[in-house]
Amino acid sequence: MNQKLYYSDAYQQSFTAQIIKQDYDSEGNLYVTLTETTFYPTGGGQPHDTGTLNDISVINVEEVNDEIRHFISSELHTKEVIGKINWQRRFDHMQQHTAQHILSAAFWDHFNIPTIAFHLGKETITIDLDTPELTLETANTALQIANQIVFENHPIHIRWMNLEEARQLPLRKEPTITEDIRVVIIENYDYNGCGGTHPKYTGEVGPIHIIGWERNKGGIRLSFVAGWRALKLMGHHQQIIKDISRQLNSGADDIPNKVTHLLASHKENEKTLQAMNEKLLFVEVNELLQQSKKVAAGTLIAKVFTNRSMQEIAKLSAIITEQNENSITYFVTENEEKLQCILACGKAVTANMNTILKNALPTIEGKGGGNQKSARGGGKAVITGEEFSALLIHLSQEQFEMKYKG
Repeated sequence: MNQKLYYSDAYQQSFTAQIIKQDYDSEGNLYVTLTETTFYPTGGGQPHDTGTLNDISVINVEEVNDEIRHFISSELHTKEVIGKINWQRRFDHMQQHTAQHILSAAFWDHFNIPTIAFHLGKETITIDLDTPELTLETANTALQIANQIVFENHPIHIRWMNLEEARQLPLRKEPTITEDIRVVIIENYDYNGCGGTHPKYTGEVGPIHIIGWERNKGGIRLSFVAGWRALKLMGHHQQIIKDISRQLNSGADDIPNKVTHLLASHKENEKTLQAMNEKLLFVEVNELLQQSKKVAAGTLIAKVFTNRSMQEIAKLSAIITEQNENSITYFVTENEEKLQCILACGKAVTANMNTILKNALPTIEGKGGGNQKSARGGGKAVITGEEFSALLIHLSQEQFEMKYKG
């Protein structure tokens, strides 16, 4: 353990060491091992430190085969190096990791909810709680207890012990090793086997803030932040509230009522707009009916639209074919580099819309389908909408002629 300076002093930010080995791993990544180091390697849910060795960037740190590998951006050409860790990153990890200990202990001690997994991400931290449900009251109470421990500024001790000694303590989890067990003790509160870095007092963790939670694999995954991350998030949220207050011309306390009123108004406006759109569709239907042509199979209405949604042209088609049992609609819409279409007919028409569509789609490398009365599909705009519409008409004529001859 002597080479792991982060265990003897988590606050040490620089050190001098000798290079033991400089090599490439199996994936071609350059790394060095040192006589000692304050760089923490990824492990136990905590990410690695970053920093420099003789001003060369350390981009990753891993413990492989009992050696700590410092992955660097370029070769070192000296035997001795001066290492400096990114202290802001290290202290952030110390805050978040210790906050996890504190919050997990609150859930376990007061609600008998154990933590079964922990992940320290770049933006948030998550713990997986072994419970199918989590109420707002339980989460808020656990959070209040956790922050109380922070404010009480409990000392944090690190002790190395064997299995027999460890079993004398109320550890959260049975150790998996028998010697060199590292126990993080939050005085009068928590005892936890852990290999991460931690501050000397809980007060250094700063405020803990729960962001939210969701169901995950039968349990609950809870997201939170602590320390400087919590302050940054709170400041961000405060700015959002200020911006919304300014836009709504109201105080922060009035935002919920204002939003409720706006949503209600929006729903009413949507209903009004939908009703107006329905009226416009019927106007458009009348205009389309005036363009209809008599064909052998019935009354055909063929139309090519530009940047029109399939939902809208399907409504037009449905209105026409439901009101006119002899009608046939071939509607094609050109949307950027795509052609889409819907073919439909009234109940008195004997032509098969699905067959006509299936015969036309290969021309545009398309896909689609339906039934005898209605079919839709789309493909690439390798021909114009007008050309594709003409193809549909031609195919329908062929189908009717074949049926007639039959």
